Amino acid sequence: MKPFQLGDKRIFYYTEDAALVRDQIEGRSFEYQNQPLVFGVSTDTIINGAACTLGYTEEILGPHFLVGKDDVIHHGDVQKGNFSVVVGGESYGSGSSREVAVVAHRGAGIRLVVAKSLERIFRENMTFDRLYFTTDFTVIRKLLDGETIDLDALMESSLSPLYKSIFFGGGLLEFGKRLLENKAELPYRESGRTKKPMTIAEKILARKTIVTDKSGNGLSSVEPGEQLFVKADFLGVHEYTGGHVRSLYQKAFGNTPVNDRAVVRGFNDHFVLIGHDDVPVGVKNQRLKSAQDLAKELTQFCKEMNIPMHGPGGNMPAGVCHRLVVESYAKPGDVIALTDSHTPTAGVMNCFAYGLGSTAIAMGLRTGMIPVTVPKTVRIWIEGSDPHCLLTPKDIILHIIGDPYFREQQWKTNPGDTLIMQFGGPALEKFTVDELSVLTNMTVEGSATTGVVEPNERVVKFLVDHRGLRESDVRAMLVYPDDDAEYESVYKINLADIPTTVATPGDSRNRKPITQVLGTKVNNVVVVSCTGASLEDLKQVAQAIRGHKKSDRIHMVVTPSSQQVFDDAAKEGLIGLFREFGAIITEPGCGSCIGNGPGISEKGTVTASTSNRNFSGRMGGSGDVFLVSPFVAGIAACTGELTDPRTWKILS
Repeated sequence: MKPFQLGDKRIFYYTEDAALVRDQIEGRSFEYQNQPLVFGVSTDTIINGAACTLGYTEEILGPHFLVGKDDVIHHGDVQKGNFSVVVGGESYGSGSSREVAVVAHRGAGIRLVVAKSLERIFRENMTFDRLYFTTDFTVIRKLLDGETIDLDALMESSLSPLYKSIFFGGGLLEFGKRLLENKAELPYRESGRTKKPMTIAEKILARKTIVTDKSGNGLSSVEPGEQLFVKADFLGVHEYTGGHVRSLYQKAFGNTPVNDRAVVRGFNDHFVLIGHDDVPVGVKNQRLKSAQDLAKELTQFCKEMNIPMHGPGGNMPAGVCHRLVVESYAKPGDVIALTDSHTPTAGVMNCFAYGLGSTAIAMGLRTGMIPVTVPKTVRIWIEGSDPHCLLTPKDIILHIIGDPYFREQQWKTNPGDTLIMQFGGPALEKFTVDELSVLTNMTVEGSATTGVVEPNERVVKFLVDHRGLRESDVRAMLVYPDDDAEYESVYKINLADIPTTVATPGDSRNRKPITQVLGTKVNNVVVVSCTGASLEDLKQVAQAIRGHKKSDRIHMVVTPSSQQVFDDAAKEGLIGLFREFGAIITEPGCGSCIGNGPGISEKGTVTASTSNRNFSGRMGGSGDVFLVSPFVAGIAACTGELTDPRTWKILS
């Protein structure tokens, strides 16, 4: 039993009304009467990117909790406000998998999170790190009435057998240690399962589930909602999280080597552009030194554990981790996890790829096994054609995740649900692997665990031509859904019905057809990130700008997503074209997508970005950010405003 009383502590309600937020910060009494709570409080809001460069301890991060949103909450406000409970709305903890968001809660004095619904990665991170949470709003009244509530009972009623074992057993790493010492059992049923038709995700996870005899034979079937341990075929960590992973690993396992270094890679990608001349001096002063320190921690960890590393300080090609995983590592049927929420990018390879927090990755590094919740599957069936040949997967995924079902309805049905988007249909063959990876990359923005692409010839050709695999081997790896597999729903799309789509500032799910934002003035165009800087993306931007001049009002940055992309773009004349056009060309890296490179969305500016997130402050400043396709980005660089591609002369 874990008794908890409010006592002289307070409850912080994160309401949409900024004045009510400020009233609470300043100590004024406030009675919650169902005032609207902020939807989709992201981990970038909980702990902003700049603060994440400072370190990963409670002492460092606590004062930065919720700082920066609309300039209402300032440094140390929540920490000094004597709050022990935070109350949020739907989709609390959306976005990044950075576990420091949980650490920041603790550092600010928060002991209980109450929210209408909680995003998958954040909920798991709280479970593994033992921060109490609930979606039961009746506890608020009980606490205000002076009642003592049993926090353990709250968790007991909301966790699966596996996650109960983890939470009440001291957290994930303690549970992992006991598994290694044969002092703990896997608390899920192995025998007596009936083989049944399965989706792609269910098939992969059933095959990869760890069983008692460690035979590797997996299970005959799995069900949505089950929580299991699965074998990891690839694990990755980057410098934003590497220091935290290293600290957790050493505390739990000392200097014991990782389980299998052959399936582990380090990635120095998030901070590599922060020292660029185009980055504002204020940003460098705030982030550069601490970012360099975190990069050194990752480099040191990789050296200690003999883990190969990509990027500066390593011996492997540079690039954004997700692009590199697609280029070099992911295979059909694999289970892949990195300390980053955009790990689903690799799902384009017909595998199960998902983001995890630092604790879960530390567990995987030592044991080779990682926790997973079997998601329900929504099949996205795409057919038809775009008569203008200007529709991109960026338009398609922005249209999908902005649908009321993915934006919010699923949370109101079951706040604990997880889902995977399984993409199929004849229209997929129209797109390259680069383009299809945009679909899986942004599934997390629609509150999904991940996305997976059904077998298609584009993927087969990519693995044969780019990886040198034998076609027969690739076809043997492919994972098909059973014809009579059960889906949560089937979401049918005809490309002829989808407009060129943008996400308006504040959330990736704020979808609008471009016709509703035509003429919006733009100052900053950024072609960047694991989402929007592949070779195919750069080709589409080039098609839009070829034969035109850059608008005088536009600052434009192009950051290829990998060294391979940069080199291929240079061979095709794209890098020269961009330079002649007047764009800033950088080395590969995450850059301004996370506010760590050229193209930061400074105050008072409007940015058109090919990236994946536009939460306030996400791209390093308070400027407005529209998420757009490469065609729209390129045209905006010419016109200085958001323009419908159908009215523009696109040159091949």
